[in-house]
Amino acid sequence: MNDLKKVTQLILSGALVFGMFPFTGNTSQAAVTSFKDVPTSHWAKASIDAAVEKGYFKGFSDGTFKPGATVTRAEFAALLARVAKGTPETGQGNVFKDLTGHWSETEVNRAVSLGFINVKDYPNGFKPSTIITREEMAKWISSGLAAADKDFEQALEDTKTSLIPVKEAFSPGISQSKAPYIAVAMGTGIMTGFPDHSFGLSKTTTRAETSVILLRIANMEGKKASSFEALNEIRSVGVAKSNFKEITPFEFTTGRDFSDASEKKVTFSNKSGSLVLHRTIAVDPTKWNNKRGVYAPFFFSESYKEWYQSYPKKLIAVFQEVTIYPNKKGFNLDDYRQGLSNSFFGSALKEELAEKFGYTTLPKSNAENFFAKYSSTNGVRIWIVKWYDEGYKGLVAGFKTDDGSGVQIYGR
Repeated sequence: MNDLKKVTQLILSGALVFGMFPFTGNTSQAAVTSFKDVPTSHWAKASIDAAVEKGYFKGFSDGTFKPGATVTRAEFAALLARVAKGTPETGQGNVFKDLTGHWSETEVNRAVSLGFINVKDYPNGFKPSTIITREEMAKWISSGLAAADKDFEQALEDTKTSLIPVKEAFSPGISQSKAPYIAVAMGTGIMTGFPDHSFGLSKTTTRAETSVILLRIANMEGKKASSFEALNEIRSVGVAKSNFKEITPFEFTTGRDFSDASEKKVTFSNKSGSLVLHRTIAVDPTKWNNKRGVYAPFFFSESYKEWYQSYPKKLIAVFQEVTIYPNKKGFNLDDYRQGLSNSFFGSALKEELAEKFGYTTLPKSNAENFFAKYSSTNGVRIWIVKWYDEGYKGLVAGFKTDDGSGVQIYGR
């Protein structure tokens, strides 16, 4: 990110805001056009009309908008250049040889100057007619935000090792080079996932969908990364290895948090094995239809609902990603439970969720067969869950790592 050209920020009404996104009444507006292929029943009609009125999008000479058509790199760069009203500190020219004389050359150069596009990402040319992927879109948008404001630049840094709340993050995983951009794009709500909770990194975006995204970018005026609750959660999971402070009413008693205990060994008291904690994810389902926590869809299903709502107390679920290293032949669930009987660590998640999102949880049966292929040096990475009474006061739980550090949690 250091090589991105920074956007000159404007001072409006004594407050520091994004000079990139000043969408007040000063934007030149095009006349609203009725497109023959965008009926009143079209899901994105209002967004398309607004994007055209503000001058971001244009229709075609035959009176159509083509809402289902995909968007190329050149087109999206031009759209961002139109949306961004800031003034670059340094203008860019002739940045891509394959854009000389191309209709988008000036606007692509402007998008580069504003920090949306990193020239180094395209060493073999920009290839303007290439359909842009959602991964690229997320990177351009997030890079532009980071170029405009240090808080977003820090958000990119904070989320490099976070768990991104999309299906692909669980399986097959998202690299550190891609994760931050998706985190910022989703954490701000500028881009959203699909109904199956995937992000679709290699998928493309239609003109109708892009009109919605552009209007969301427009609404970013004056907002800081820290003002987005979802992004704050994702940042905490990257930095503190947990969203515990954002979701639960519990506090840490020792001044340590999960980042102090993450990636450290915890030997079972019965010496049957050991465990390493990677992440701790909390979800508050006390209002079942409006669960607190961006990770809720990946750990809750309707099969929990009847049990949860019949329980006499309001509970908070804490999910943990751990690696278990068996240290004895025939290691089973009793060895695990007895070795960690007074610890923070929990039990199996719903199998249908593990299968749906591609992660592993503890087996319900045949545990010896499950653990047979693992050892003290080759462990199994799984997700587990434990439930806590949100109204509990005093010491709630805790554990110690082999090096003497650890975590203690209490209710206020």
